[in-house]
Amino acid sequence: MNAYDLLENLIQKGVHLWVDNEKLNLRSPKGIMTPEMQAELTAHKSEILTLLRDRDVTTKAASVPLSMGLSLQTIGRLIGGFVKKSAVEYKPPVIDPRVMAQKLTVTFRPLPKGYKQIEIIKFREELAEKLSNYGVKILSWEEATTEFCYDVNLPLINFNKSLKIRGVKAEIDAVIDVEKNPSFIRKLGVYVAEMLYYVYSQFILNNQHISVSRIAKLSSWAEDHVAKYIEDPTNTQVIILSEIDKDFVNPLINYQEKINIGINTLVRTFSEMVIGVSKDKISILNMNLSDSIFPRKEMEYFVLNSLVPKVFVPIYPLLLNRFTLEQYKPHESSYAEKLVKLGNELASTGLFPPGFKLCEVIKRKSHRDIVNVIVNGRTGVSYGFVAYVEPPQYVGEPEITEDEWQNLLSVAGFSSDEFRQNEKGRYYIKTKVKAEYRYKQIPDIWLVSSRSGANKTDLNLESDIIRIGLKEKLFLQLPNGINPELVDIKPSYDIYVMLAISLSAALYTPELIKNGAPIVHFHGYPAAEWFKQNEYCVGINNPSVPCGTYESGVLNFLGISSLVNQQVDNPALVSLIEPDHGTNFIAHDLEYLVQRLQAGCTQGQIELGGKHFASLKTKLSDR
Repeated sequence: MNAYDLLENLIQKGVHLWVDNEKLNLRSPKGIMTPEMQAELTAHKSEILTLLRDRDVTTKAASVPLSMGLSLQTIGRLIGGFVKKSAVEYKPPVIDPRVMAQKLTVTFRPLPKGYKQIEIIKFREELAEKLSNYGVKILSWEEATTEFCYDVNLPLINFNKSLKIRGVKAEIDAVIDVEKNPSFIRKLGVYVAEMLYYVYSQFILNNQHISVSRIAKLSSWAEDHVAKYIEDPTNTQVIILSEIDKDFVNPLINYQEKINIGINTLVRTFSEMVIGVSKDKISILNMNLSDSIFPRKEMEYFVLNSLVPKVFVPIYPLLLNRFTLEQYKPHESSYAEKLVKLGNELASTGLFPPGFKLCEVIKRKSHRDIVNVIVNGRTGVSYGFVAYVEPPQYVGEPEITEDEWQNLLSVAGFSSDEFRQNEKGRYYIKTKVKAEYRYKQIPDIWLVSSRSGANKTDLNLESDIIRIGLKEKLFLQLPNGINPELVDIKPSYDIYVMLAISLSAALYTPELIKNGAPIVHFHGYPAAEWFKQNEYCVGINNPSVPCGTYESGVLNFLGISSLVNQQVDNPALVSLIEPDHGTNFIAHDLEYLVQRLQAGCTQGQIELGGKHFASLKTKLSDR
């Protein structure tokens, strides 16, 4: 167990750890600190001290109130369903790329002998310099690696061997390598390895689930990719530098084709990110599958606002254990019916391409099995989401006076100047609206959403729509009769974003959401000229944090709340830009949103891919 996992394990078991006068202190429930656990703690003491100091610094920075009077820590706990968690049981969001950079450690794998891609070599040197300038800790390959042993057992051919390799330590956040063209002999070895893996997984493992690292070691011994040298693939990302893929960045190739190109590129390189390099351009590819392009002259902007956030906040789906699971009856929900209608009417836009089965796109079984682990058992992939938020639910007065606020009770773990509760347990915040403090109740938020992998434009009312709730914790209601252990019905990666937009709208633009509101996301952007009066665009200059993180939720929350500083009372539509990802929209009315998106697509002012992002960045500041 590495230091990070050990610390998280202890915290989850109720152990309180802190640093006092450079010494590690702890308070533990009875029976937790066994001799074995104490030995683990002693072995990792210096690393845990560093982790705790970093967490303290992050917590202090996140506790400073923002312009609306709330701190990042409070916002993060609200939208993430962490109200009941102690401050040590969750990590405050970090949204400043400069702070992110100072928390990262990366290494560059040495170039292979005879490597002659001059443009990539030059880019690699410049990338190391820029990362270091922003405070990223760069370790040499010797410092970042250590010797590991692993056993390879193939009973069918009576093959048993213990191999020693230099592996990348678990505390390294990213390894940067270059793509290599395999020789004929290596291709033959890859074929043999894949056949052996197929037989082994089918007849020895009997299709049981195993880790990404074990799949890589079993199936890729004939390949020379860095992923198989990583101790902890859940913590260390692989970034590959390659020649820019002209098809992937070609604006004339449709986005559906680019999805296939992107998925196979990531799987082929066993990487979380691929940076494409040419003499005058840079592209970056991750599971968000954005075809973003940056001029080489914008290298500093690319590193700080695109690369660093993606390394700091990896893409991970929200696991089912984060939710309290319940059931509901979709045919009794008018909002579920509205969601089906919303999806159907958006079909003509082409903004929500149908999903695909992983087996249809990824040919090698080992690669499919790796992606299956990464996407948490999802059998298919689709891009974008459609959701419909229900009217916010209040108990008692939605807003109170300052005198009433003074009589409320404090809540453990929160600043009493930001967050309190009444005797009935309802929560209130003190927040600034148009330069005046207001005292607002935190409503219960409920929304219906398409399940992950569903065809957004042809939803089945009884099996494709889930209901998400945000109170003091997260709730997931599945359609009656659906067993999540038997059926692939999982929430979207973007749950935090949906909830953040909904909660922020309830607090800062209540007219937008008072009767419920449609929310959609697609992997493209509107042109700057598309917007009409009383329609607003925010988030253009945000760091490019991936979906599936509550950092992305926090940025969307801040986007909605920023409208109050622009004296916006009753917006018809808000567009929330996510760089290198796509756009979220919320509107006061289903028909209005559909009509506007259809018009934008017909006029060529809304398209999938990054075509219109440059015009947004050039012509619009957040408005």
